[in-house]
Amino acid sequence: MNRLSIRDGIFRKLTGKGEIIVDNNYIDVIIVNAAGLSRMYYEGEYTSSSASAPVCWSSDTRVPDPNVADKQSARCFDCVQNVKGSAQGNARACKFSQRIAIVFEDELQNVYQLQLPATALFGDAKRGWQSMQNYAKHLAKHDTQATTVVTRITFEESYVPRLRFRPMRVLKTTESSRVAELENDPSTLQAIALDVKPKVTVPFVETDGFVFDEFN
Repeated sequence: MNRLSIRDGIFRKLTGKGEIIVDNNYIDVIIVNAAGLSRMYYEGEYTSSSASAPVCWSSDTRVPDPNVADKQSARCFDCVQNVKGSAQGNARACKFSQRIAIVFEDELQNVYQLQLPATALFGDAKRGWQSMQNYAKHLAKHDTQATTVVTRITFEESYVPRLRFRPMRVLKTTESSRVAELENDPSTLQAIALDVKPKVTVPFVETDGFVFDEFN
């Protein structure tokens, strides 16, 4: 699956052929499909380079998924990890995220997964640039779907890089036809699926000088 990384405030295309760094601090794409909001809780402070699996997660932001072994609470609303201050500063330890499937304006044949962190989802508009949630509301207010426009995504200059969105133009007829074909394409559905590999504990302790521990 192709992915678009935003690590270190740089757009990076990650494909089976390797990594391609995007020269600009913005990209022009079409949002082909999108999952709903989800939540994830990691032990310690999560970083984009971390390979560890989340301890608890929710695909509907209401209750932990059935295959979560270490549920932090029966409901997300009541969870101690959903309280401000449960992470560094005044942040919540359990964080929102959203997966979207995108194609580049000049590369309609390849679907990429972009996972949006909470900093990209919420926040006020500045000079026409909006968070994802406000952008979706803005399009809906004008009776427009994200699949019908080219969306520019850029990094907002701040202490923590934040993605912001704005519409650039309406799709041409040929572009609209191709995007419509991709909306429920297997590659698109894979890009927006919540595929979490739970942390597995090996059912052994110390044997013959070797220590068996947790692995992913």
